[in-house]
Amino acid sequence: MKYGILKETNYDFEEAIEKLNKELQKEGFGILMRIDLDEKFKAKLGIDFKHYTILGACNPKNAHKAILAEENVGLFLPCNVIVYEKGEKTVVAAIKPTIAMSSTENDAVYEIAKEIEESLKRAINSL
Repeated sequence: MKYGILKETNYDFEEAIEKLNKELQKEGFGILMRIDLDEKFKAKLGIDFKHYTILGACNPKNAHKAILAEENVGLFLPCNVIVYEKGEKTVVAAIKPTIAMSSTENDAVYEIAKEIEESLKRAINSL
């Protein structure tokens, strides 16, 4: 996937989220929110759907640096990381911050985005 970081794992859904949280913490990220779309689809639309969760991950140090470089960069925060079931596998993916933040056309923001992207890659690829 050109625009994202993606890893298929053999972990079950909740185990993948738990392990992802630990790996993100090692990289300085915290989870600000969790949206379980399958539950929202069931509650609001009456639709049964596979497990599909969006986690809002934030590295406060890098978020602070990015906002100092470009106040409106908050539009791209937090970093969304998705976890979903795909057959017998669980997929973990995140958009590449360099792709998302390139539209700022701010070199300082792009350099910070590269740091964030490397951290996300390490966390996701360690699963």
